[in-house]
Amino acid sequence: MRWRVIAACALPLAVAILIALWVVNAHVANHWLAVHTGTVNEPGPYYGFWSGFGSDLAEFAIIGTIATGVYQLVKKYNCHQPGCWRVGNHPAAGGQFMLCYRHHPDYEGRRPTSETIARLHREHVARQMAIHQKLLEVHQRVSSLGSEEK
Repeated sequence: MRWRVIAACALPLAVAILIALWVVNAHVANHWLAVHTGTVNEPGPYYGFWSGFGSDLAEFAIIGTIATGVYQLVKKYNCHQPGCWRVGNHPAAGGQFMLCYRHHPDYEGRRPTSETIARLHREHVARQMAIHQKLLEVHQRVSSLGSEEK
């Protein structure tokens, strides 16, 4: 939390210093910017820009699109624990969250061993059997009520 406060104060200060340096050295900075964007020393107005720096705008858009896609892909598959960049390939809370082995509550911060996998499988099968039995009981109850009415 303390680092966020420091960063929140330091960032505007750094921007203000950069703006002040630009104003003090405006002629040099503006000339450098004009040369590097191609807007000076060319035969026509902005010819240098569109044949130089301006022609790269589409490439910047493509690179930005690719970077956004990679970010979204990483965000989709990384661990849902805030601040964790590991791949989350273990479902938790009924598949609502994907967590890495370090943050998954069943693994207790360690990689799953064969005993852990076997135990979790047995618990899953037992839960599925209990659900199946409940559904079977409900079905039999509804079937018996339907046969009594006839």
